[in-house]
Amino acid sequence: MAAIPATMNCVGIPKPGGPEALVPEQRPVPKAAKGEVLVKVAAAGVNRPDVAQRRGFYPPPPGASDIPGLEIAGEVVALGEGASRYKIGDKVMALVPGGGYAEYCTAAEACALPVPPAMSLQEAAGVPETFFTVWHNVFQRGALKPGETLLIHGGSSGIGTTAIQLGKAFGAKVIITAGSQDKCDACVKLGADLAINYKTGDFVAETKAFTGGNGANVILDMVGGDYIERNYEAAAVDGRIVQIAFLGSATATVNFQRIMLKRLVHTGSTLRARSVADKGVIAAELDARVSPLFRDGKVKPLIDSTFPLAKASEAHARMESSHHIGKIVLLT
Repeated sequence: MAAIPATMNCVGIPKPGGPEALVPEQRPVPKAAKGEVLVKVAAAGVNRPDVAQRRGFYPPPPGASDIPGLEIAGEVVALGEGASRYKIGDKVMALVPGGGYAEYCTAAEACALPVPPAMSLQEAAGVPETFFTVWHNVFQRGALKPGETLLIHGGSSGIGTTAIQLGKAFGAKVIITAGSQDKCDACVKLGADLAINYKTGDFVAETKAFTGGNGANVILDMVGGDYIERNYEAAAVDGRIVQIAFLGSATATVNFQRIMLKRLVHTGSTLRARSVADKGVIAAELDARVSPLFRDGKVKPLIDSTFPLAKASEAHARMESSHHIGKIVLLT
């Protein structure tokens, strides 16, 4: 194996702004701390939180790299003190609190998963942020059960395409909303039972009609705003609404009586600032429950497009265009 260089190419954010705020830089290669591995990054996923960080709204947690990027895939090239789960040369995909848009990145070994033989590193880079998020919010917080109905807003996003596959793999019926016929068609092809174009249809009425008037048992929402009250209408009795973002608005005027009448639970979470131990619990469940699906080729990230690391600004421009279906990935 080649020696680890002293410096690396990466992408920085000298000052907040539009996609052009992402600037190629040279930085020292980071050192793996206790319980960490150093990964030679082959690919890094692009996510909405990266866009928020670039705009100046989502700073990295204390101690994390200010380089954007929350998920990586590549080869382990060095081990920190006490790290023993992986060995030099192992291929891993990892959830990181920052630093992913770079040729080298450190990761807590507890937050890394082995890359299945059938999966490319390009595909693997699209796993951690979305699969950790969906598993925690849909299955741990939302407690989705076989036979229940899952309603996913933003079905064609990286989160949405992941949630469709996992929902179906674990025996749920899946409804999605998306903003074009092409996106709806792609979601149905991926396994969604019903795709609703929110620009032309009413997701409350269509969800109720599909479920015989019962509503959705779990709703995964990244929109917020006026969707909050509509989610309460679309939810089944004892339904669970899980909030993971606010692409619309973080404020709303809502009649909360429906929470009482339907015995609803409205919960939510963020992932980046959580402890390594918290993320490690999610990783362990993914390894036990979802890795077999990866190995069998039953579930894998849907890749929309790839960009060279130095053209991260173009990747962000595509994400903000909302034309993508699935994951956008940077290649080093």
